Amino acid sequence: MSGDYNMSMRKFLKQVGVTSQQAIEEGLRKAGTPAGGAYEVKMVLTVDGLEVEHVVTGTIKDGDA
Repeated sequence: MSGDYNMSMRKFLKQVGVTSQQAIEEGLRKAGTPAGGAYEVKMVLTVDGLEVEHVVTGTIKDGDA
């Protein structure tokens, strides 16, 4: 894989991570939920033209949950 490929991949994954965290934090603020909750999350990655669908699930704990 080329250096351009590696750089574009890293840039995309960084964007996904940063914007996803921002979206979750905004959702928590809007919901006004007290600290201590746990939320089930799912991220679905698809790649047009490659028949790729990758699903990641997990739990995000807010505060002392």
